[in-house]
Amino acid sequence: MKKITLIIIATNCMACSFSQMVTKVTDPVEWINPLMGTDSKRDFSNGNTYPAIALPWGMNFWTPQTGSMGNGWQYTYSPEVTPYDREGVQNKIRGFKQTHQPSPWMNDYGQFSIMPASGKLKFTEEERASWFSHKAEIAKPYYYSVYLADADIITEITPTERAAQFRFTYPKADSSFIVIDGYANGSYIKVLPKEQKIIGYSTKATRSAINGTKNYFVIYIDKPFKVSYTWHDNTLVKDSLEITSSHSGAVIGFSTHRGEQVHLKVASSFISIEQADISLKRELANDDFEATKLKAKNIWNKTLGHIAVEGGTVDQVRTFYSCMYRALFFPNKLYEIDANNQIIHYSQYNGKILPGYMYGGTGFWDTFRALYPFLNLVYPSVNKEMQEGLINDYKEGGWLPEWSSPGYSNTMIGNNSASVVSEAYIKGLRGYDINTLYEALLKDANNEGPIRAVGRAGFKIYNELGYLPFDGTVKESAACTLEYAYDDYAIYKLAKALNRPKEEIELYARRSQNYRNLFDPQSKLMRGKNKDGSFQSPFNPFKWGGAFTEGNSWHYSWSVFHDVQGLIDLMGGKKIFTDMLDSVFVMPPVFDESAYGRVIHEIREMQVAGMGQYAHGNQPIQHMIYLYNYAGEPWKTQYWAREVMNKLYKPTPDGYCGDEDNGQTSAWYLFSALGFYPVCPASDQYVLGAPLFKKATITLENGKKIVINALANSAVNLYVQELQVNNQPYNKNWLSHSGLQNGAQLNFTMGAAPEKTRGTKAVSVPYSFSTDTENPLRKK
Repeated sequence: MKKITLIIIATNCMACSFSQMVTKVTDPVEWINPLMGTDSKRDFSNGNTYPAIALPWGMNFWTPQTGSMGNGWQYTYSPEVTPYDREGVQNKIRGFKQTHQPSPWMNDYGQFSIMPASGKLKFTEEERASWFSHKAEIAKPYYYSVYLADADIITEITPTERAAQFRFTYPKADSSFIVIDGYANGSYIKVLPKEQKIIGYSTKATRSAINGTKNYFVIYIDKPFKVSYTWHDNTLVKDSLEITSSHSGAVIGFSTHRGEQVHLKVASSFISIEQADISLKRELANDDFEATKLKAKNIWNKTLGHIAVEGGTVDQVRTFYSCMYRALFFPNKLYEIDANNQIIHYSQYNGKILPGYMYGGTGFWDTFRALYPFLNLVYPSVNKEMQEGLINDYKEGGWLPEWSSPGYSNTMIGNNSASVVSEAYIKGLRGYDINTLYEALLKDANNEGPIRAVGRAGFKIYNELGYLPFDGTVKESAACTLEYAYDDYAIYKLAKALNRPKEEIELYARRSQNYRNLFDPQSKLMRGKNKDGSFQSPFNPFKWGGAFTEGNSWHYSWSVFHDVQGLIDLMGGKKIFTDMLDSVFVMPPVFDESAYGRVIHEIREMQVAGMGQYAHGNQPIQHMIYLYNYAGEPWKTQYWAREVMNKLYKPTPDGYCGDEDNGQTSAWYLFSALGFYPVCPASDQYVLGAPLFKKATITLENGKKIVINALANSAVNLYVQELQVNNQPYNKNWLSHSGLQNGAQLNFTMGAAPEKTRGTKAVSVPYSFSTDTENPLRKK
């Protein structure tokens, strides 16, 4: 690591241990570990990530491929032993893959791979695979290098948004090769030896119905081809340099001397080969490998430079910037820039090439909670493009996506596009067609889509009863009801901001209270309810699934983001409420998996975390720690937020405690390390925790700075004793987004013992719909 200043602090203990504190970070990209979270597998996730060699929000990512073609776990740090192979999946790389994959569960689309080889001609993924070691692997966001032992070749990659450069360092060999794999499910390859060029397209896609979508690619190689072949499946084709088949590929070969470097320039497009060529020439121009690498590094440092942290341990700084790296990928750009510098995109909905922005690769069920709030705070101009992309989603497909991978993916629940759209406008984004987006929200909230995960499943009975019945046709009914109620609140807030008719505003205000219909006074938890109004029975609050989504009642009962005071009142007051919160951490991690018929990985990750029923590895409960602020015990938020950061996040291959999920779990860490969290995204408030670092500076896009000072902060001094905002005492448990936009200085006085007088009064409590004096229901 370069330009990193360390202070060594001796602590008084028998072993005279030392800890390193980082005082300044001048090269934040060098702190990132792209391998964080990659030591995962299907039945146990430590992140379920892969090393993405890409630019922030880039259209194309590159990754080494250790998994077989079509395996969502395209790169895993440790081989997984299978019953079919006593040695397991060996530590081998099969290719260097262009990927757009948002998660292993969603799998990939728009993919092809490039692999160097030497010696015997070999092109199938098993034959060309090479042993490698992490000791001979360098992974950075802007650069990847690895030694392929079987081929005696070093591979290096550096990216742009839609293109990349490769550098292969070969041994002395009469037969050195480059293998291009267009993947199965339909692909095309053409080799043009005179131009030292390979073109093609792939159509392989796993999750979304993106009919007719092709990922076109163009590859230029700076060395003449001695031999050129195409191939399909397991067959080498020696009499044709152009092939279209279910699984097409190409091999080109040449002789090399030891240490000879062969360079590739690669780009792709969802529009055409010609457009891929335009992007390649624009983004790579005449740059050599090192020039592209330096540009990529500078872009990362500029983007990461919006937040500077100081006064944390080496691991804390590494974890922070590694999480920030993950938060800056999805949704990723699917738009391109044509020869006339016009922004265009291929529509996943109608197959047309149309003007304007398009993004994809995110599930709002995950990311509405913290990832989009993070964008709205730090990168609002990027989210403005994303909002314009949502307009195009609606215009071209008729609905807003809830899980875009890309297009409409039929997975997960809720109508959480309402939160994403509403929050952006409430937090100040302007200059786009918000009225069309509001129209989309109304349509989606009052219609069932062509698939369950578009629009609102069961909207008629939800609107009639005020909840989805457990004995109805919509699965996971309690989880859906709770999320619909919050989504209705988001629509209510946007309706108010747009001065919509009074009746419309009040309708969604009333629907936002539907969470009350599932509260069970006996258990003081949320519970499935039948059509006749009776609660689902028998009721086991530890049962995962059934009425809930990837969680149980103890996880979902807190999903009243917009009206925590209303939930406190239902439970019987602040004391009972905080006792219930405490119970989450002190209960054993028991579970009932019968609804699934097996122990899903989310259950196992909760069980082993050592935090009782708290299941941070999945999204529904991640905000729950911050709810102590609503009940006058903010020191418990401070304690548990620090516990989660310390125990469940590490800058290592096993560094997450469950699925990272498109930046959401990373965004939780980023906010929590800064000292506040967006419990209710579709409001103007962040709820306070306690900062992790002695100092953090957020540079907003408007040039203003938020400076967070906590000079006495340490592993022991984790409790807030006093807070001053702009040099004035501040006793509230929340900060306003609008206030922070003007810049702010937050001075935290930290101590080793809880301060039980600060933030305990009614005036300190964050926003709740029930206590909102402008709440239209309150006036009646």
